[in-house]
Amino acid sequence: MRTDSFRTTAALVLATGLTVGLTAACSGGADQQAGGPVTITIDGQPPQTQPFDRKVFDADVAAFEKAHPDIKVQAHEGFMDPKTFSAKLAGGQLEDVFYVYFTDPANLIARHQAADITDYVKDVPHVGDIQPALVDVFKDAQGHVYGLPTANYSMGLLYNRALFQKAGLDPDKPPTTWDEVRADAKKITALGDNTIGFADYSASGQGGWHFTTEMYANGGDIAKKDGATWKADFDNATGKQVLQHLHDMRWTDNTMGSKQLLQIADVQGMMGAGQLGMYLAAADNIPTLVNQFKGNYADYGLGAMPGGKGTLIGGEGYMINPKATPAQIKAGLTWIQWKYLNPERVESEVLSTYKAQGQPVGLPVPPVPDLWTGAVRDQLEQAKAKFATVPVSNYKPYLDGGQSLKGSLEPPNAQQLYTILDTLMSTVLTQQDANIDQLLSDASQKANTVLAQVK
Repeated sequence: MRTDSFRTTAALVLATGLTVGLTAACSGGADQQAGGPVTITIDGQPPQTQPFDRKVFDADVAAFEKAHPDIKVQAHEGFMDPKTFSAKLAGGQLEDVFYVYFTDPANLIARHQAADITDYVKDVPHVGDIQPALVDVFKDAQGHVYGLPTANYSMGLLYNRALFQKAGLDPDKPPTTWDEVRADAKKITALGDNTIGFADYSASGQGGWHFTTEMYANGGDIAKKDGATWKADFDNATGKQVLQHLHDMRWTDNTMGSKQLLQIADVQGMMGAGQLGMYLAAADNIPTLVNQFKGNYADYGLGAMPGGKGTLIGGEGYMINPKATPAQIKAGLTWIQWKYLNPERVESEVLSTYKAQGQPVGLPVPPVPDLWTGAVRDQLEQAKAKFATVPVSNYKPYLDGGQSLKGSLEPPNAQQLYTILDTLMSTVLTQQDANIDQLLSDASQKANTVLAQVK
């Protein structure tokens, strides 16, 4: 789900001029002069109404151009908008290098709206060190590459370490199974004083998003491709297991509180106030708990998604305009690597600057997203620990446990499906006598109508 939280993280990094969301403008292929510098356009420049952010961002562009005198960068404000993308491409207004969410590449590749960069990425440093599953997001069925990931997230279990300690639980060992989640929630709720063991979303599409996450966590899915069409794939034993577990925690254990129809801000407020033990989230929630809800970094831990079978992943990256010249493709990839996929720069420059600007260092988010594998991953984890301003060990269960989980993207037509799946979550959490089998059947039929529209 394209949550405000994830885009806020991107905005935060933009504000520091260190990682996410970069430069923009129209394709400049016709303006290239023989033997002269290559001009590329990129999106993500902060608007004039954010003068400090704009100044820092432009300084980053200037530093890149100084290091690469043969490349000129023209920055445009804003990000790629799927609603206007095709018109901008057809009208020659699409940036040479443009930002995408992980949910965008498949459709753009199918419509031939991004450049095939397979032959070019071979020369890009560190591409082989990126987690293969993340690069796969930007590949077609034949293995051709059309973009590169620059930041990512995966859902896990965010928990209150202080409440774990009060409840006699080990804050360094968050639950790894749903039975353990249930057992720990009972102990946390037993602390009293309006403390709630576990909370979940069930409104505004966010409940459907979390139902999807929990299906993945239990080895299930939301939709599967049947020939050339998509079909709903949650009216089954796994779907019933997910809903029955929530029903039992809500009504049998009374560990989810009486207030339901919760959304992200509700749950974050409960966690920030020290009244909630656990909820499902990505790492970008933690700065929000501290900055908006007066929490303390030391009080929060992050574990891998319970169940051990899978999790929902998302993120962002950059693709290249299909009308870009070979020189622009090379220049665009040089920019992407220098700005986003540059472990040496992160270690020698970015982390120290981030720390000096009072931004948190040590979370599995930009400027050190969990993109990497092997020696580069180890190198950056060590650098992150060196400059850390937050307790890195609190997130070790998330980083260690997440390596073995299958990561799945959001289903097609996700937002429409989430509205339908919201009903599953809201009904189970507000009606003790909810008929789970009927709920799944009804939702599956509605989901099939939405999935029939997928092309």
